Amino acid sequence: METSKKVKQQKKKVLLMGKSGAGKSSMRSIIFSNHVAKDVRRLGATIDVDKKRVKFLGNLLLDIWDCGGQDAFTESYLTSQKSYVFGDVGVLIYVFDVESSDFTDGARGHSDRDLQTYGSIIAALDEYSPNARIFTLVHKMDLVANEYRNEVIRSKTAAITARSGRFARRIGTYATSIWDETLYRAWGSIVNSLIPNLDIVEDGLKDLQRVTEAEEVVLFEQNTFLTVTRVSSEIGDENPRGDRYERLSNIIKTFKNSLSGYTESNSSHQFDSFTIKTGIFNLIINRLTYNTYVLVVFPPGEAEFQCARLNILSAKDEFARIESVAEGADDDFRNLRGK
Repeated sequence: METSKKVKQQKKKVLLMGKSGAGKSSMRSIIFSNHVAKDVRRLGATIDVDKKRVKFLGNLLLDIWDCGGQDAFTESYLTSQKSYVFGDVGVLIYVFDVESSDFTDGARGHSDRDLQTYGSIIAALDEYSPNARIFTLVHKMDLVANEYRNEVIRSKTAAITARSGRFARRIGTYATSIWDETLYRAWGSIVNSLIPNLDIVEDGLKDLQRVTEAEEVVLFEQNTFLTVTRVSSEIGDENPRGDRYERLSNIIKTFKNSLSGYTESNSSHQFDSFTIKTGIFNLIINRLTYNTYVLVVFPPGEAEFQCARLNILSAKDEFARIESVAEGADDDFRNLRGK
């Protein structure tokens, strides 16, 4: 029995805001345009609003509004363009430059101008999009000495929360840098919060984890290589590297982008599979659907490898159907899967 439900495009307006020079366009280019960190310094300042539509997992369209952070533009957003900019927002991503002299709590004569601007933007968002999600990124953390980073992010998070009004209890704050995996951790969490029917996807991964006896199964979006979701066994849960998913996103995307140097295509090469066999574990990264890759880590052995490979191939049709589930089709699909 096949479901006749068609995919409905789900559009989410994403505001990317912050002071000019905070690094908004750089991070957007790294995540969505396959730039590498060393090249983004060539990017110029954003003028007014730079709009980019990004397709994510087939039916999720992200309308990313990269808003120039110069004072004149910010004033315009908060006055003449207020309803236009802040209406129908799904997510606000506000980027703070950790080294900005205006990013303080205002104590002892220091400037809190960045936080004042953020507070005004929060008020406008509350007026026009009260149900929006908010993520704040304390960016350029690579410029802070390692021994001070925890202290800095704690104090900055407290200052941001104090200016977040009624959004304070549901705000997500992340320390980020374009030079490491923290950028993938933050953006992975942001996009993950927007994915519809994520529980159905996770159920499918649990089935794949069970039949392959995998320690970990991770689902990536094919273009950005952001982590969509993952499941682990008890053994996988014991892995001490809590940042391994973001590291994998960074490493695999770098590998994928490097392949374009060996092809005639100007876009990044979409590889089909990548495997590692050792005496300790097996690993397969395989194209799962048009929009996703799956990474499976499972016990060593040739028989185990061949069985897992066949189970991944068998799962492709199931995940193609899962991916095509439109909003409102959940009950039909759960019935099809025997729930």
